[in-house]
Amino acid sequence: MAGPLILAFDTSAAHCAAALLSGDDVLAARSEDMGRGQAERLMPLLEELLAGAGKGWGDLDAIGVGTGPGNFTGIRISVAAARGLALALDIPAVGVTGFEARACGEGGTPVWVAIEAPRAMVYLQRLGDGAAAPELRPAAEIDRLDAPALWLSDLSGAELATRIARVARTCLGEALPRPAPLYLRPADAAPMREAPPVILP
Repeated sequence: MAGPLILAFDTSAAHCAAALLSGDDVLAARSEDMGRGQAERLMPLLEELLAGAGKGWGDLDAIGVGTGPGNFTGIRISVAAARGLALALDIPAVGVTGFEARACGEGGTPVWVAIEAPRAMVYLQRLGDGAAAPELRPAAEIDRLDAPALWLSDLSGAELATRIARVARTCLGEALPRPAPLYLRPADAAPMREAPPVILP
């Protein structure tokens, strides 16, 4: 008997990636490199993936979505799409961080997952024994970690989406919160701190 059918996707980096998983079998996985335009491309890509596997929206048992960290706008695109699909299809949506996806299949051994960040910084999280909360550190500290470091950038977009689906599958049946973006640094665009100019009558 086939396992649950899970559609997973990610736009947290310069790509639009998706995978369709049935039990342990990857029915389809695809990634397109793009620095912008994910909002317009995501839904058509998902429809193409489903059609290519002979599946429809009504066949899905769950949605998996990458929640970052990464590009602010990209993360919001995927998370909003996952929430909307879950509501429309009445199925669960599972948020999966880039750390969880990269560590998938490592057998629980202690590892650090590293995700490139702007301005010579790196997002880090220790997983396995001695797991800790994710943090933002200078990239120079990568050589001083107490366990091996796995880079998210070593995965293709298609493999990332596939791992998101695999992690999501392990969470099914649990009481899960709605997917939410994982932000570890302030947005580059921020409101002005100066007082607005006075408008004369």
